[in-house]
Amino acid sequence: MTNRERREALEFYLGISPWLIGLVCFTGGPILASLAISFTQWRLLSPPKWLGIQNYIDMFQDEGTRVSLGNTLFYTGLSVPLGLVTSLFVALLLNQRARGSTLFRTLFYLPTITSGVAMALLWLWLLNPEFGLINLALGLIGIKGPAWLQDPDWAKPALVLMSLWTIGTSMVIFLAGLQGMPQHLYDAAKIDGANQLREFWHVTVPMLTPTIFFVMVTSIIASFQTFTNVYVMTEGGPGWSTLMYGLYLYNNAFEYLRMGFASAMAWGLFLVILALTILQLLGARRWVYYEGGIRGRI
Repeated sequence: MTNRERREALEFYLGISPWLIGLVCFTGGPILASLAISFTQWRLLSPPKWLGIQNYIDMFQDEGTRVSLGNTLFYTGLSVPLGLVTSLFVALLLNQRARGSTLFRTLFYLPTITSGVAMALLWLWLLNPEFGLINLALGLIGIKGPAWLQDPDWAKPALVLMSLWTIGTSMVIFLAGLQGMPQHLYDAAKIDGANQLREFWHVTVPMLTPTIFFVMVTSIIASFQTFTNVYVMTEGGPGWSTLMYGLYLYNNAFEYLRMGFASAMAWGLFLVILALTILQLLGARRWVYYEGGIRGRI
């Protein structure tokens, strides 16, 4: 390396050093510490006691872990597909060249930067079975609204409905993908006599598959870590109907003071998310299209 290249490399590493220090001290260190803690029994007020893999064995046998994982899978299985379809639909509408489209893009994105606690409190009012606006609107068309968060059968669907409030991030990503579409493909499709539906299915969707794949992966990861809504709105109730994995992990760590068990749960969640992400990466080879005719090569 020349003196100039060495100087540029030094300046580069000096520039990123605050981030590197923060990563090692405040992210990498706690991650490794949680791995060590997961093999111990530690109740915070007493010294850790080595247990080996007993926490992981207990995690598989624990009913709360199974219920919370099942609830999280149910929530993910509904909220992610609905969020994908809704955000794509809204992005298609807002991609039109119409007056006021910029304003509506802003309005749809605003909920994503709202405090999670404030949004949860707002939805507590909206979902109130007696005077909530949702049941009031249903009553205007002759439908008696359910008890929502007070009904074990409707509590999880209510959380799924609430998740559609924060589609703004996915909408912006889809909008960026739509605006990057090559116009010559649409021109060629029109020459071939394709209508708008065929253009969408044979041009827009294939070219948008990398964006769909990215949004799907990130949405699944986020849905498995959902916490604020259930912590503020239901605390896992009624019964265990909305006990999500993240909430049960938090309860074990900071309410039951089972820090070792909670750390094992955290690593279990990491492995579940890692496995699902790998499966999606493998499946992407069959349906994700990249320019140049390479399908699924990431």
